[in-house]
Order: sequence, then C-alpha cells, then structure tokens
Amino acid sequence: MRTQLAIIGAGPAGLFLSLLLDRLGIESVILELHNRQRIEERVRAGLLEYNTVQLMHELGVGERLRRQGLEHGGIELRFGGQGHRIDFRELAAGKCVTVYAQHEVIKDLVGARLAAGRSILFETTEVKLHAIDSSHPFVSFRHNGVAGRLDCDFIAGCDGFHGVSRAAVPAGVQTVYDRNYPFGWLGILAEAPPSSNELIYAHHDRGFALLSMRSTEISRLYLQCAHDEDLALWPDDRIWSELERRFATRDGWKLTRGPIVHKGVTGMRSFVVEPMQFGRLFLAGDAAHIVPPTGAKGLNLAVADVRVLAAALDAYYRSGNADLLTEYSATCLRRVWKVQRFSWWMTQLLHRFADDTPFDHRRQLAELDYVTSSRAASESLAENYVGLP
Repeated sequence: MRTQLAIIGAGPAGLFLSLLLDRLGIESVILELHNRQRIEERVRAGLLEYNTVQLMHELGVGERLRRQGLEHGGIELRFGGQGHRIDFRELAAGKCVTVYAQHEVIKDLVGARLAAGRSILFETTEVKLHAIDSSHPFVSFRHNGVAGRLDCDFIAGCDGFHGVSRAAVPAGVQTVYDRNYPFGWLGILAEAPPSSNELIYAHHDRGFALLSMRSTEISRLYLQCAHDEDLALWPDDRIWSELERRFATRDGWKLTRGPIVHKGVTGMRSFVVEPMQFGRLFLAGDAAHIVPPTGAKGLNLAVADVRVLAAALDAYYRSGNADLLTEYSATCLRRVWKVQRFSWWMTQLLHRFADDTPFDHRRQLAELDYVTSSRAASESLAENYVGLP
C-alpha cells in the first residue's frame, strides 16, 4: 500500500489534517490503534476556539456543531465571594468560544472522512516507523491479524503523548521541556442543567474549581485535588458540598445538583519537545506538547499545528518548495510556547500550591483584581482565550 502521507492516530490532529489535505488533493491513510466506538466515546475537553469553529465550517463538518454547540461570549472569574465577567465579544473583536465536546468533534471528522471513501485503519497494532530520515519512509503494522506495510512520502505523528511516533526519533535529537504540577482535577459529569450560561473559574482558599458544561442538560465540573486522589474518598455528596463551598458568593448563588454519571482525576502537566520534526516525520498535537487544561487549549493547539503542516505539504506538492516543511517546527513552536505561557499563567493564577505563603495568596488576589479591573489585562486574557491569530 502507498500514500503521500501516513497519519499515525485518529485523534483531532490526525483527523483535521486528513480533511485539510483531502481538500488540497493530497492523499493520506490513517492508522489508529483503537476501534471507532472507543475514539468516538472517550470523554475529553470540550471548548473550541473561534478559529477552530470557523475551520469546521470551512471543512463542511460544522452542521451538528451549529445545532448543538453552545456559544460563550465570555467567562467569569470568581474570587473573594464575587464574580467578575470577562466579555470576549467586547474585548476580542466580537469573537467567542464554543462548548462542543471533543468526542462529538471526532464523530463529525470520522464521519466525513469515511463518507468521502478515505482510509482509516482502526485497531491497527504493532505500528513501527522506518527510514524516517530518508526520502522513502514507511510504516509497518498489523491489521485484522495481517502484517502490512505503508510506503509514503511523509509521516505525521498524531498519536498522542504515549504513541509510537515521538519514540521513533533517535535519542539525543530532541530536547524535552517538562513540568508536572503537584495537583490534579477531580472532574465529574452530572445530569444537571448548568448553573451558569458561561464557564466559571473559581479561586478559593480550599483550591480551584471550574464550572463547565457539555450541553444544556449536562454539567461538567472540576475540583482541584491531589494528583493521585483516591476517588473512593469522594462520594457524590462530598463532591457537591465541596463544589458549593468553592463557588459560594456573598449574594447566595446556588449550584444545581444532579446525578453524577462519571468521575475521574486528570493530572496536570506542561510538556514540549523540540524540534517537532525529524527527517520525514512531523509531530503534531499531544505527540509534541501537552498543556494543563486550565486554558482549554489542547485540541485547539493540535488544530493549529496541522494547519501549518497542511500548508507546508501543499506548497511542497504544488511547487516542490520544501521551505515551509523545513520551518514547520519553528513555526509551530512560536505558538506552542505562547499557549504554554497562557496555560501556565491561568494555572498559577487560580490554583493553590502546597508551598504557598500568605504573600503568595495575597499576590494572587491582587493579580485577579488587576485582571478584572484593567481593560488592558482583560483584553490580553480574552485574546489568548478565544485563540491567537
């Protein structure tokens, strides 16, 4: 089997890339470890930047998003028992964000890919990348119990942090920048109408909390907790009581309760590998970088990567010019590090650290006061949150 681009992984990066390339007339084959049901049901992030939403419509996969997505024109920062709204439309040239679950995005992208008759080889195992530093790379794998080989011009490693792509780069070629945070998020899905029309980021003496949603009937909420928190210690009543404490306001704001249908603990880390390419292999999305979820950037940053890669491949196949391919990593990393900065800033602004002193606590409150009272600071938050150009 032969194609122009072998895509490893049918996550957001791989699927968006395949549709971008299809529009440009560039062939690709996707190899995915899991089955279709698994990737379409995994609970993941659910907030799309303005440009990600626009791209889905451009690619013709935005119909369900248009019907089901929840547009948010701002967020609330809550601290000291009071809420402060950051108005995106006013501060960021009319732009907004949209709540639409990642697994719904995956359904839309997979459906479009398969409807066009393009290849996704689900449940592909024993994937190995070969000759990635040559002009004739290939991928070996096993599918339906049969060994296979995919020859290609280039390989896109879109298989996440634990995938095989990054591991195929020889030792010593890349530099890893890594930071693990000393806490996690205890997240729940609850069958309860959201208690707010927009996300609420709460700073509290007991730790951070986030109110989000998946639909008008399903709430998604988070509590800062230990990175290795034992869920057995968190029965439903304790979760709701703790959420109510952290979201409490002086005017008696109420949190809507409901049956909890899912709970889990998410670790917090920042990770970047440089460069994001080696030979004919290009890394995108979580294979190259991880951001803490505070800024809601993971999926959106993956989309930004593959837009750069698609444009570079288009230039190469149209004119033979490989300059954009050569510059792929440097181009992506400029944005990656800006997003890392924003995600780190949001994380340190809102969370309690174990070694915080009273000085640190007062500094956080002063910064929150500044962000919510200064138009320049609010504009900076809004610009980063809705998505950098």
